[in-house]
Amino acid sequence: MLRQTGAMEPSRLVVEVRDHPDAEPTRWTLGCDPPGGDHPDPVGACAALAASVQPFDPVPDASKCAQIWSGPERAVISGTWRGRPVHAEYTRTDACEEARWRALAAVLQPSARRG
Repeated sequence: MLRQTGAMEPSRLVVEVRDHPDAEPTRWTLGCDPPGGDHPDPVGACAALAASVQPFDPVPDASKCAQIWSGPERAVISGTWRGRPVHAEYTRTDACEEARWRALAAVLQPSARRG
């Protein structure tokens, strides 16, 4: 009989952020469980992902979102999160998308979070 140890499966992600649609992306690797990679703040980024209920799910189609544009930035996170393949896109095109962006600010804008 196998006993579960409660250990998380390793997570390996690639985070790409563009300041505007035509910009070259800033690209980082991010490992979690344990935190690592070349991301500027792997501990903070992994904590933000773990704290988010469903960090890779898109805004549901039926959502009513205030049409408040917050910026041209775009991001993609792809790879494996706790053993599950993920591919998620993030924008700042309305209030719902901005909420997703802010929830993962430690992942998408680590330099902005440093004072």
